[in-house]
Amino acid sequence: MTNSRISGFYNMTLEERRAKLAEAAAQTPDGLLPFNGGGLSPEAADHMIENVIGLYSLPLGIALNFLVNGRDVLVPMTLEEPSVVAGASFMAKLARAGGGFTATTTEPLMIGQMQVINVHNLEEAKLKIHEKKAELLSEADSIDPILKKFGGGARDLEVRIIEDSPIGGFLVIHLIYDVRDAMGANAVNTACERLAPRVEAITGGRVHLRILSNLADRRIARARCTIPLQELAFGNFHGPEVRDGIIAAYAFAAADPYRAATHNKGIMNGVDSVVIATGNDWRAIEAGAHAYAARSGRYTSLSTWGQNEAGDLVGELEMPMAVGIVGGATRVHPAARAALKLLDVTSASQLAEIIVSVGLAQNLAALRALSTEGIQRGHMGLHARQVAIAAGAQGELIERLAQELVAEQQVRIDRAEEILRQWSVESDENQHL
Repeated sequence: MTNSRISGFYNMTLEERRAKLAEAAAQTPDGLLPFNGGGLSPEAADHMIENVIGLYSLPLGIALNFLVNGRDVLVPMTLEEPSVVAGASFMAKLARAGGGFTATTTEPLMIGQMQVINVHNLEEAKLKIHEKKAELLSEADSIDPILKKFGGGARDLEVRIIEDSPIGGFLVIHLIYDVRDAMGANAVNTACERLAPRVEAITGGRVHLRILSNLADRRIARARCTIPLQELAFGNFHGPEVRDGIIAAYAFAAADPYRAATHNKGIMNGVDSVVIATGNDWRAIEAGAHAYAARSGRYTSLSTWGQNEAGDLVGELEMPMAVGIVGGATRVHPAARAALKLLDVTSASQLAEIIVSVGLAQNLAALRALSTEGIQRGHMGLHARQVAIAAGAQGELIERLAQELVAEQQVRIDRAEEILRQWSVESDENQHL
């Protein structure tokens, strides 16, 4: 059984963390080897994209304390920004006191779009497509026998008329396709390509674009958590004060798109890092999330925060989540495979439920910091190490310099370089005494 509660993980060495992680995940240390060097060779990368010259690495950390639908989960997160893994882990710890995260997903339905132009009579063409709907669905359903074997395939066909555009009116046909445990782009695009000649014959028009939509609003993931009031108190901040501050901060994002953009970016800090770690398409997830946030015609918060009858803080996050555990980089990238094994997921829905829970946890971490001590204290404390390294500090000097910068509240590279020069001069003088 996985145990996501690892005491003192932050203070361990890299080797100690790997050993403790393998133990907590009930895996052998060999199962974590792809994480040691990124898991990808230049030769393998050469088969993934064009014009390969090498590799580019990002840190991979483990978010702890996550309890999702009653199951402990160790969450791999890949990103460069400090404080995100720590913030998500701590908020997951608070959420555990309220039962952890409860998450659900809808069916894995993706939308394939066909743009039909040069149509003489749009209404008549729309009617003809509806008349031939059963035949079109039957043909689309026969394209991928393996997907059909696992319960996927064509589900519905919808027709819209775009009356006003820079080129005038045209038809848009939506093929609703169940892609099971895949992200689904290849399956949906193939189905649209196959149907295009039939659609042209039926409508008398020309199928121009035929491609998946990344606004996957038929494939929604939702997460919810309750933070007991007493868990919110810290330092000089009382529970009700923290709760009300978080709700007020959410209200700002709900009402103002300028704030909502940064609010949702905080959510995506958590979401994207797990999507990347598991070899999924984070650009597609980003596009779908922000389009979904603007579905009312005004960009707003993806999450909601309030309080229940007991006065506890309650948060919810709802967003499109088109991720897969089969196909693409999830199968060819060794580190992505290792990440999925660490998560111990058996379906794309399970993965989506974990990801949306991490997004909610990271959102809470940002709101809690913003509404109490300010975002800079924790964030800059961790950022100080990066500044220290950039200034030239090595070994034990990295932590010492970072602490000095935080104490001065001047986390800047020019100040870091100045301190290093002072220490160097002092060291030389001491050697001559």
